[in-house]
Amino acid sequence: MEKAKKYKEISINLSDLTLKGNLRLAKTDKGLIVFSHGSGSSRLSSRNNYVADLLLENGYSSLLFDLLSPKEYLVYQNRFNIQLLTERLVKVTNWVEKNEHTKHFLLGYFGASTGAASALRAAAELGEKIKGVVSRGGRPDLAMEDLNRVKSPTLLLVGGKDGVVIDLNKKAQSEMNAICELHIIEGASHLFEEPGKLEIVAQHTNDWFDKFMK
Repeated sequence: MEKAKKYKEISINLSDLTLKGNLRLAKTDKGLIVFSHGSGSSRLSSRNNYVADLLLENGYSSLLFDLLSPKEYLVYQNRFNIQLLTERLVKVTNWVEKNEHTKHFLLGYFGASTGAASALRAAAELGEKIKGVVSRGGRPDLAMEDLNRVKSPTLLLVGGKDGVVIDLNKKAQSEMNAICELHIIEGASHLFEEPGKLEIVAQHTNDWFDKFMK
């Protein structure tokens, strides 16, 4: 028997295009976490959906969406266009603030891989609207010029086997003026594929939002 979906498939209608999203609505109003996925991923990312499911169990709503339309995704360079992805994330965040089902929530961001850069740049633009940011195996260095403007408390989660990315996260952390913690998860690679490592990511993420989504 197919496992029941915990989310509702929605269409996000922006002024110039429509994007597909997966919306999880918790029975509590602790907050809504908007996910920004990496360059080779989508709203269907198994890892991001795993984290979103754990957040749902702990009372957090979430939105995973495709940052690019199918046509845009065919242009390889778009997947790494941090400026475009940031603008898209800001537009979708504005949509969330106006949508009748989501407008009452406090907001946080979860960014994976290159998606962490667009999450941090969007947080820099939106200021105190974004109560917290979590980066999983992220590339915050790709948002280096904007990091000192981020006001949102930020958690950087990196695998202990992810050598170069650890160094890039340390460099990014040194540029942050907001609260910023770097947690290295020992024994984990870039994708946190090892048994139990993604669960640790999800628990750290939940604890971070519990602390700052107020």
